[in-house]
Amino acid sequence: MPRIRHFLLLLAACVCTAATTSVRAQSRPAASPAAARPNIVLIITDDMGWADLGSYGATDVRTPNIDALAAAGARFTDFYANGVLCSPTRAGLISGRYQQRYGVEVALSSAAPAGDAGLKASPYSLPALLRTSGYATALVGKWHLGYTPAHSPNAHGFDYFFGLKSGYHDFYTHHGRDGKPDLWENEQPIERAGYMTDLITAQSIAFIRKHASRPFFIDVAYNAPHWPYQPPDRPSPARDSASHLMPSDSATSTRADYVAMVERVDQGVGEILRTLDALGIADNTLVIFTNDNGGEWLANNAPLFNRKWTVWEGGIRVPAIVRWPGRIAPGLVTDQVGITMDLTATVLAASGTVVPAAARLEGVNLLPVLEGRTPEMARTLFWRTTAGGQNQKAVRRGDWKLVVDGTHEFVFNVRTDLGERHDLANRRQDVARELRALLNAWERDVEAEAKGDGR
Repeated sequence: MPRIRHFLLLLAACVCTAATTSVRAQSRPAASPAAARPNIVLIITDDMGWADLGSYGATDVRTPNIDALAAAGARFTDFYANGVLCSPTRAGLISGRYQQRYGVEVALSSAAPAGDAGLKASPYSLPALLRTSGYATALVGKWHLGYTPAHSPNAHGFDYFFGLKSGYHDFYTHHGRDGKPDLWENEQPIERAGYMTDLITAQSIAFIRKHASRPFFIDVAYNAPHWPYQPPDRPSPARDSASHLMPSDSATSTRADYVAMVERVDQGVGEILRTLDALGIADNTLVIFTNDNGGEWLANNAPLFNRKWTVWEGGIRVPAIVRWPGRIAPGLVTDQVGITMDLTATVLAASGTVVPAAARLEGVNLLPVLEGRTPEMARTLFWRTTAGGQNQKAVRRGDWKLVVDGTHEFVFNVRTDLGERHDLANRRQDVARELRALLNAWERDVEAEAKGDGR
Protein backbone atom coordinates (compact mmCIF):
# COMPACT_ATOMS: atom_id res chain seq x y z
CA MET A 1 0.00 0.00 0.00
CA PRO A 2 1.51 3.42 -0.93
CA ARG A 3 2.72 5.37 2.05
CA ILE A 4 0.28 8.25 1.65
CA ARG A 5 -2.74 5.93 1.82
CA HIS A 6 -1.25 4.07 4.77
CA PHE A 7 -0.76 7.34 6.60
CA LEU A 8 -4.32 8.48 5.89
CA LEU A 9 -5.74 5.23 7.24
CA LEU A 10 -3.82 5.76 10.45
CA LEU A 11 -5.05 9.34 10.57
CA ALA A 12 -8.64 8.20 10.11
CA ALA A 13 -8.30 5.88 13.09
CA CYS A 14 -7.09 8.78 15.21
CA VAL A 15 -10.05 10.89 14.06
CA CYS A 16 -12.47 8.21 15.27
CA THR A 17 -11.04 8.37 18.78
CA ALA A 18 -10.25 12.06 18.97
CA ALA A 19 -12.33 13.93 16.41
CA THR A 20 -11.64 17.29 17.98
CA THR A 21 -7.95 17.00 17.14
CA SER A 22 -8.44 16.16 13.46
CA VAL A 23 -6.16 18.00 11.07
CA ARG A 24 -8.54 17.58 8.19
CA ALA A 25 -9.95 20.79 6.80
CA GLN A 26 -13.40 19.19 6.54
CA SER A 27 -13.65 18.81 10.32
CA ARG A 28 -12.49 22.33 11.16
CA PRO A 29 -14.82 25.32 11.57
CA ALA A 30 -15.78 26.99 8.32
CA ALA A 31 -13.04 29.32 7.15
CA SER A 32 -13.66 33.04 7.07
CA PRO A 33 -13.61 34.76 3.67
CA ALA A 34 -10.16 36.19 4.44
CA ALA A 35 -8.80 32.79 5.48
CA ALA A 36 -10.11 31.25 2.26
CA ARG A 37 -7.48 33.22 0.33
CA PRO A 38 -4.14 32.09 1.72
CA ASN A 39 -0.86 33.83 1.37
CA ILE A 40 1.53 31.83 -0.79
CA VAL A 41 5.30 31.55 -0.32
CA LEU A 42 7.02 29.56 -3.06
CA ILE A 43 10.70 28.88 -2.34
CA ILE A 44 12.87 27.60 -5.18
CA THR A 45 16.55 26.71 -4.87
CA ASP A 46 18.98 26.41 -7.75
CA ASP A 47 20.92 23.23 -8.64
CA MET A 48 20.41 21.56 -5.26
CA GLY A 49 21.02 17.82 -5.19
CA TRP A 50 18.26 15.31 -4.48
CA ALA A 51 19.94 14.13 -1.27
CA ASP A 52 21.16 17.49 0.04
CA LEU A 53 18.39 17.93 2.63
CA GLY A 54 18.15 16.03 5.88
CA SER A 55 14.59 15.02 5.06
CA TYR A 56 15.86 13.49 1.80
CA GLY A 57 18.74 11.60 3.37
CA ALA A 58 21.58 14.12 3.73
CA THR A 59 24.12 13.25 6.41
CA ASP A 60 26.69 16.00 5.89
CA VAL A 61 24.30 18.95 5.42
CA ARG A 62 22.31 20.48 8.28
CA THR A 63 18.91 21.74 7.08
CA PRO A 64 16.73 21.86 10.23
CA ASN A 65 14.35 24.53 8.95
CA ILE A 66 13.52 22.88 5.63
CA ASP A 67 13.28 19.53 7.41
CA ALA A 68 10.84 21.06 9.90
CA LEU A 69 8.79 22.33 6.96
CA ALA A 70 8.61 18.76 5.65
CA ALA A 71 7.63 17.44 9.08
CA ALA A 72 4.79 19.95 9.25
CA GLY A 73 3.48 19.19 5.76
CA ALA A 74 3.88 16.83 2.82
CA ARG A 75 7.10 15.58 1.28
CA PHE A 76 7.13 14.21 -2.28
CA THR A 77 9.24 11.23 -3.29
CA ASP A 78 8.50 11.41 -7.04
CA PHE A 79 8.54 15.09 -7.94
CA TYR A 80 10.20 16.44 -11.09
CA ALA A 81 11.47 19.68 -12.55
CA ASN A 82 9.99 20.76 -15.87
CA GLY A 83 13.46 20.98 -17.37
CA VAL A 84 17.09 20.00 -16.96
CA LEU A 85 18.27 23.62 -16.61
CA CYS A 86 17.20 26.86 -14.94
CA SER A 87 15.35 28.74 -17.70
CA PRO A 88 13.23 25.83 -18.98
CA THR A 89 11.92 24.91 -15.52
CA ARG A 90 11.17 28.52 -14.62
CA ALA A 91 9.30 28.95 -17.90
CA GLY A 92 7.20 25.91 -17.00
CA LEU A 93 6.38 27.44 -13.62
CA ILE A 94 5.44 30.89 -14.90
CA SER A 95 3.37 29.59 -17.83
CA GLY A 96 1.96 26.48 -16.17
CA ARG A 97 2.70 24.62 -19.40
CA TYR A 98 5.49 22.74 -21.13
CA GLN A 99 8.21 25.29 -21.86
CA GLN A 100 8.90 23.71 -25.25
CA ARG A 101 5.72 25.43 -26.45
CA TYR A 102 7.59 28.74 -26.08
CA GLY A 103 10.93 27.61 -27.42
CA VAL A 104 12.62 27.81 -24.00
CA GLU A 105 14.71 24.64 -23.92
CA VAL A 106 18.14 25.94 -22.92
CA ALA A 107 19.47 28.45 -20.41
CA LEU A 108 18.90 31.95 -21.80
CA SER A 109 22.03 33.95 -22.55
CA SER A 110 22.44 37.65 -21.79
CA ALA A 111 24.72 38.13 -24.80
CA ALA A 112 23.33 39.85 -27.90
CA PRO A 113 21.41 38.90 -29.96
CA ALA A 114 20.28 36.08 -27.67
CA GLY A 115 19.85 38.67 -24.92
CA ASP A 116 16.72 39.90 -26.68
CA ALA A 117 15.05 36.49 -26.29
CA GLY A 118 12.96 35.33 -23.40
CA LEU A 119 9.59 34.07 -22.25
CA LYS A 120 6.88 36.18 -23.86
CA ALA A 121 4.67 37.98 -21.33
CA SER A 122 1.11 36.71 -21.09
CA PRO A 123 -2.03 37.73 -19.18
CA TYR A 124 -2.34 34.03 -18.27
CA SER A 125 0.99 33.68 -16.47
CA LEU A 126 0.97 32.61 -12.83
CA PRO A 127 1.80 36.07 -11.40
CA ALA A 128 -0.51 37.87 -13.84
CA LEU A 129 -3.49 35.69 -12.92
CA LEU A 130 -2.79 36.08 -9.20
CA ARG A 131 -2.46 39.85 -9.51
CA THR A 132 -5.76 40.02 -11.40
CA SER A 133 -7.25 37.96 -8.58
CA GLY A 134 -6.22 40.58 -6.01
CA TYR A 135 -2.88 39.24 -4.82
CA ALA A 136 0.22 41.33 -4.24
CA THR A 137 2.94 39.58 -6.24
CA ALA A 138 6.72 39.54 -5.94
CA LEU A 139 9.75 37.74 -7.30
CA VAL A 140 12.80 38.02 -5.09
CA GLY A 141 15.90 36.33 -6.43
CA LYS A 142 16.68 34.67 -9.75
CA TRP A 143 14.62 35.30 -12.90
CA HIS A 144 16.57 33.94 -15.93
CA LEU A 145 13.65 34.25 -18.34
CA GLY A 146 14.67 37.37 -20.23
CA TYR A 147 16.74 40.51 -19.95
CA THR A 148 14.79 43.24 -21.73
CA PRO A 149 11.92 45.11 -20.04
CA ALA A 150 9.44 43.25 -22.25
CA HIS A 151 10.67 39.93 -20.86
CA SER A 152 11.33 40.97 -17.26
CA PRO A 153 9.38 40.01 -14.11
CA ASN A 154 7.29 43.18 -13.99
CA ALA A 155 6.03 42.54 -17.53
CA HIS A 156 4.90 39.06 -16.46
CA GLY A 157 2.73 40.26 -13.59
CA PHE A 158 5.07 40.68 -10.64
CA ASP A 159 4.33 43.90 -8.77
CA TYR A 160 7.81 43.84 -7.27
CA PHE A 161 11.12 42.37 -8.40
CA PHE A 162 14.43 42.33 -6.58
CA GLY A 163 17.25 40.14 -7.78
CA LEU A 164 19.19 38.94 -10.79
CA LYS A 165 18.11 38.39 -14.37
CA SER A 166 20.96 36.11 -15.44
CA GLY A 167 21.88 32.53 -14.65
CA TYR A 168 25.34 33.19 -13.22
CA HIS A 169 25.76 35.73 -10.42
CA ASP A 170 28.74 36.47 -8.20
CA PHE A 171 27.37 36.26 -4.64
CA TYR A 172 29.53 39.17 -3.46
CA THR A 173 30.04 41.58 -6.37
CA HIS A 174 26.58 40.92 -7.90
CA HIS A 175 28.05 40.86 -11.38
CA GLY A 176 27.06 38.44 -14.10
CA ARG A 177 29.33 36.06 -15.97
CA ASP A 178 30.15 38.83 -18.43
CA GLY A 179 31.46 40.97 -15.57
CA LYS A 180 28.58 43.45 -15.80
CA PRO A 181 26.41 44.40 -12.79
CA ASP A 182 23.28 42.28 -12.47
CA LEU A 183 21.25 43.40 -9.48
CA TRP A 184 17.84 44.94 -10.03
CA GLU A 185 14.90 46.45 -8.20
CA ASN A 186 12.07 46.34 -10.69
CA GLU A 187 13.63 47.77 -13.86
CA GLN A 188 16.28 49.84 -12.09
CA PRO A 189 19.85 48.57 -11.75
CA ILE A 190 20.97 48.97 -8.15
CA GLU A 191 24.00 48.46 -5.95
CA ARG A 192 23.66 46.64 -2.65
CA ALA A 193 26.36 45.23 -0.41
CA GLY A 194 25.91 41.79 1.02
CA TYR A 195 25.88 38.07 0.31
CA MET A 196 23.19 37.34 -2.27
CA THR A 197 21.44 34.60 -0.31
CA ASP A 198 21.10 36.95 2.66
CA LEU A 199 19.83 39.79 0.46
CA ILE A 200 17.14 37.51 -0.99
CA THR A 201 16.05 36.50 2.49
CA ALA A 202 15.96 40.10 3.75
CA GLN A 203 14.01 41.43 0.77
CA SER A 204 11.55 38.55 0.97
CA ILE A 205 10.88 39.27 4.62
CA ALA A 206 10.44 42.98 3.88
CA PHE A 207 7.81 42.19 1.23
CA ILE A 208 5.98 39.79 3.53
CA ARG A 209 5.89 42.34 6.34
CA LYS A 210 4.64 45.07 4.01
CA HIS A 211 1.80 42.94 2.62
CA ALA A 212 0.86 40.86 5.67
CA SER A 213 -2.61 42.44 5.85
CA ARG A 214 -3.67 41.28 2.36
CA PRO A 215 -3.23 38.13 0.26
CA PHE A 216 0.24 37.95 -1.25
CA PHE A 217 2.27 35.63 -3.46
CA ILE A 218 6.04 35.67 -3.34
CA ASP A 219 8.43 33.59 -5.41
CA VAL A 220 11.59 33.36 -3.29
CA ALA A 221 14.06 32.23 -5.94
CA TYR A 222 17.41 31.58 -4.27
CA ASN A 223 20.28 31.37 -6.76
CA ALA A 224 22.16 29.10 -4.35
CA PRO A 225 23.70 26.59 -4.46
CA HIS A 226 24.32 27.30 -8.16
CA TRP A 227 27.94 28.04 -9.01
CA PRO A 228 30.07 30.07 -8.39
CA TYR A 229 30.54 28.01 -5.25
CA GLN A 230 31.15 30.94 -2.94
CA PRO A 231 30.35 30.15 0.67
CA PRO A 232 28.95 32.83 2.97
CA ASP A 233 31.12 35.03 5.17
CA ARG A 234 34.21 34.56 3.02
CA PRO A 235 34.61 34.97 -0.75
CA SER A 236 35.73 31.76 -2.38
CA PRO A 237 39.52 31.59 -2.80
CA ALA A 238 39.09 29.78 -6.11
CA ARG A 239 40.16 31.68 -9.21
CA ASP A 240 37.62 33.40 -11.47
CA SER A 241 35.26 33.78 -8.49
CA ALA A 242 34.73 30.01 -8.79
CA SER A 243 33.06 30.47 -12.18
CA HIS A 244 32.02 26.86 -12.72
CA LEU A 245 35.31 25.24 -11.94
CA MET A 246 35.40 21.53 -12.64
CA PRO A 247 36.66 18.71 -10.40
CA SER A 248 39.85 18.41 -12.47
CA ASP A 249 40.74 22.12 -12.19
CA SER A 250 43.43 23.21 -9.77
CA ALA A 251 42.31 25.16 -6.69
CA THR A 252 38.79 24.07 -7.42
CA SER A 253 35.70 24.39 -5.26
CA THR A 254 34.90 21.90 -2.51
CA ARG A 255 31.93 20.02 -1.13
CA ALA A 256 32.39 22.09 2.06
CA ASP A 257 31.85 25.28 0.06
CA TYR A 258 28.66 23.84 -1.40
CA VAL A 259 27.38 22.58 1.97
CA ALA A 260 27.88 26.03 3.51
CA MET A 261 25.80 27.56 0.71
CA VAL A 262 22.93 25.10 1.23
CA GLU A 263 22.98 25.66 4.97
CA ARG A 264 22.78 29.43 4.46
CA VAL A 265 19.66 28.90 2.33
CA ASP A 266 18.19 26.80 5.13
CA GLN A 267 18.95 29.61 7.56
CA GLY A 268 17.09 32.03 5.28
CA VAL A 269 14.10 29.69 5.01
CA GLY A 270 13.99 29.58 8.80
CA GLU A 271 13.96 33.37 9.01
CA ILE A 272 11.09 33.55 6.52
CA LEU A 273 9.07 30.92 8.41
CA ARG A 274 9.65 32.68 11.73
CA THR A 275 8.47 35.93 10.15
CA LEU A 276 5.19 34.26 9.18
CA ASP A 277 4.83 33.05 12.77
CA ALA A 278 5.63 36.47 14.25
CA LEU A 279 3.06 38.15 12.02
CA GLY A 280 0.41 35.60 12.99
CA ILE A 281 -0.19 34.53 9.38
CA ALA A 282 1.55 31.14 9.26
CA ASP A 283 -1.72 29.21 9.59
CA ASN A 284 -3.11 31.01 6.56
CA THR A 285 -0.02 30.64 4.39
CA LEU A 286 0.68 27.91 1.86
CA VAL A 287 4.44 27.33 1.78
CA ILE A 288 6.04 25.35 -1.04
CA PHE A 289 9.70 24.37 -1.31
CA THR A 290 11.31 22.86 -4.41
CA ASN A 291 14.34 23.01 -6.72
CA ASP A 292 14.74 23.85 -10.42
CA ASN A 293 16.70 20.81 -11.68
CA GLY A 294 19.16 18.17 -10.57
CA GLY A 295 22.36 19.01 -8.75
CA GLU A 296 25.74 19.81 -10.27
CA TRP A 297 29.00 17.93 -9.58
CA LEU A 298 29.37 19.09 -5.96
CA ALA A 299 25.80 18.07 -5.16
CA ASN A 300 24.61 14.68 -3.92
CA ASN A 301 21.95 13.18 -6.19
CA ALA A 302 22.26 9.65 -4.78
CA PRO A 303 20.75 7.19 -5.41
CA LEU A 304 19.67 8.86 -8.64
CA PHE A 305 21.80 8.52 -11.77
CA ASN A 306 23.50 11.45 -13.51
CA ARG A 307 22.98 15.15 -12.83
CA LYS A 308 21.85 18.53 -14.16
CA TRP A 309 21.68 18.91 -17.98
CA THR A 310 20.25 15.39 -18.44
CA VAL A 311 16.82 13.74 -18.54
CA TRP A 312 18.07 10.92 -16.31
CA GLU A 313 16.54 10.93 -12.82
CA GLY A 314 19.52 12.80 -11.35
CA GLY A 315 18.87 15.66 -13.75
CA ILE A 316 15.13 16.09 -13.26
CA ARG A 317 13.90 14.52 -9.99
CA VAL A 318 13.89 17.18 -7.26
CA PRO A 319 12.80 17.69 -3.66
CA ALA A 320 9.31 19.12 -3.12
CA ILE A 321 7.62 20.02 0.17
CA VAL A 322 4.18 21.58 0.72
CA ARG A 323 2.90 22.93 4.05
CA TRP A 324 -0.60 24.29 4.61
CA PRO A 325 -1.70 24.07 8.26
CA GLY A 326 -5.17 22.62 8.73
CA ARG A 327 -5.37 21.51 5.11
CA ILE A 328 -2.44 19.11 4.70
CA ALA A 329 -1.70 16.59 7.43
CA PRO A 330 1.76 16.95 8.98
CA GLY A 331 4.34 14.27 8.31
CA LEU A 332 2.81 13.17 5.02
CA VAL A 333 5.10 11.34 2.59
CA THR A 334 3.52 10.93 -0.83
CA ASP A 335 4.48 8.89 -3.87
CA GLN A 336 2.27 11.07 -6.06
CA VAL A 337 4.15 11.93 -9.24
CA GLY A 338 4.34 15.68 -9.79
CA ILE A 339 6.14 18.30 -11.87
CA THR A 340 6.94 22.00 -11.55
CA MET A 341 3.96 23.18 -13.60
CA ASP A 342 1.68 21.32 -11.17
CA LEU A 343 2.68 23.92 -8.60
CA THR A 344 1.24 26.59 -10.91
CA ALA A 345 -2.14 24.87 -11.00
CA THR A 346 -1.99 24.12 -7.26
CA VAL A 347 -1.24 27.72 -6.30
CA LEU A 348 -4.01 29.06 -8.52
CA ALA A 349 -6.50 26.57 -7.06
CA ALA A 350 -5.50 27.34 -3.48
CA SER A 351 -5.90 31.08 -4.10
CA GLY A 352 -9.36 30.67 -5.59
CA THR A 353 -8.20 32.34 -8.78
CA VAL A 354 -10.49 31.95 -11.77
CA VAL A 355 -8.35 30.50 -14.55
CA PRO A 356 -9.61 31.29 -18.07
CA ALA A 357 -9.77 28.38 -20.49
CA ALA A 358 -7.35 30.32 -22.69
CA ALA A 359 -4.62 29.72 -20.09
CA ARG A 360 -4.58 26.06 -21.15
CA LEU A 361 -2.72 24.94 -18.05
CA GLU A 362 -1.02 21.57 -18.36
CA GLY A 363 -0.14 21.11 -14.72
CA VAL A 364 -2.66 19.62 -12.31
CA ASN A 365 -3.88 20.74 -8.90
CA LEU A 366 -2.25 18.47 -6.32
CA LEU A 367 -4.30 19.63 -3.32
CA PRO A 368 -7.04 16.98 -3.55
CA VAL A 369 -4.38 14.28 -3.21
CA LEU A 370 -2.45 16.08 -0.48
CA GLU A 371 -5.62 16.69 1.51
CA GLY A 372 -6.65 13.05 1.19
CA ARG A 373 -9.82 13.82 -0.77
CA THR A 374 -8.79 11.81 -3.82
CA PRO A 375 -6.39 8.89 -4.41
CA GLU A 376 -3.06 9.35 -6.12
CA MET A 377 -3.33 10.14 -9.82
CA ALA A 378 -1.60 8.35 -12.68
CA ARG A 379 0.58 10.77 -14.65
CA THR A 380 2.29 10.90 -18.02
CA LEU A 381 5.14 13.45 -18.15
CA PHE A 382 7.64 14.46 -20.84
CA TRP A 383 11.11 16.01 -21.01
CA ARG A 384 13.41 17.06 -23.83
CA THR A 385 16.70 18.91 -24.01
CA THR A 386 19.19 19.97 -26.64
CA ALA A 387 21.42 21.83 -24.18
CA GLY A 388 25.13 21.37 -24.73
CA GLY A 389 24.55 19.71 -28.08
CA GLN A 390 22.75 16.78 -26.47
CA ASN A 391 19.73 15.02 -27.89
CA GLN A 392 17.90 13.62 -24.89
CA LYS A 393 14.21 12.91 -24.35
CA ALA A 394 12.19 11.05 -21.76
CA VAL A 395 8.65 10.12 -20.87
CA ARG A 396 7.34 8.69 -17.61
CA ARG A 397 3.96 6.97 -17.57
CA GLY A 398 3.01 5.38 -14.27
CA ASP A 399 6.10 3.57 -13.00
CA TRP A 400 7.65 3.17 -16.45
CA LYS A 401 10.16 5.55 -18.00
CA LEU A 402 11.64 5.63 -21.49
CA VAL A 403 14.95 7.48 -21.87
CA VAL A 404 16.17 8.41 -25.35
CA ASP A 405 19.84 9.38 -25.13
CA GLY A 406 21.23 10.05 -28.58
CA THR A 407 20.54 6.92 -30.59
CA HIS A 408 19.92 4.71 -27.55
CA GLU A 409 16.56 3.86 -25.98
CA PHE A 410 16.37 2.64 -22.39
CA VAL A 411 13.39 1.32 -20.44
CA PHE A 412 13.24 1.49 -16.65
CA ASN A 413 10.74 0.84 -13.91
CA VAL A 414 11.65 3.86 -11.79
CA ARG A 415 9.50 2.71 -8.89
CA THR A 416 11.65 -0.36 -8.30
CA ASP A 417 14.84 0.92 -9.99
CA LEU A 418 15.28 4.45 -8.73
CA GLY A 419 18.90 4.60 -9.89
CA GLU A 420 18.09 3.55 -13.48
CA ARG A 421 20.60 0.70 -13.34
CA HIS A 422 18.53 -2.10 -14.87
CA ASP A 423 17.65 -1.40 -18.49
CA LEU A 424 14.65 -3.52 -19.49
CA ALA A 425 14.58 -2.56 -23.17
CA ASN A 426 15.53 -6.10 -24.19
CA ARG A 427 12.50 -7.54 -22.38
CA ARG A 428 9.83 -4.84 -22.44
CA GLN A 429 9.64 -3.76 -26.05
CA ASP A 430 5.91 -3.35 -25.50
CA VAL A 431 6.60 -0.58 -23.01
CA ALA A 432 9.17 0.99 -25.33
CA ARG A 433 6.70 1.08 -28.22
CA GLU A 434 3.90 2.53 -26.11
CA LEU A 435 6.04 5.25 -24.54
CA ARG A 436 7.85 6.17 -27.76
CA ALA A 437 4.52 6.70 -29.50
CA LEU A 438 3.41 9.00 -26.69
CA LEU A 439 6.70 10.89 -26.82
CA ASN A 440 6.51 11.34 -30.58
CA ALA A 441 2.96 12.66 -30.38
CA TRP A 442 3.91 15.09 -27.61
CA GLU A 443 6.85 16.41 -29.64
CA ARG A 444 4.66 17.02 -32.67
CA ASP A 445 2.19 18.89 -30.48
CA VAL A 446 4.63 21.21 -28.70
CA GLU A 447 6.60 21.91 -31.88
CA ALA A 448 3.48 22.89 -33.76
CA GLU A 449 2.59 25.39 -31.07
CA ALA A 450 6.14 26.70 -30.82
CA LYS A 451 6.18 27.42 -34.54
CA GLY A 452 3.05 29.49 -33.95
CA ASP A 453 4.96 31.48 -31.27
CA GLY A 454 3.23 29.97 -28.24
CA ARG A 455 -0.20 31.26 -27.35
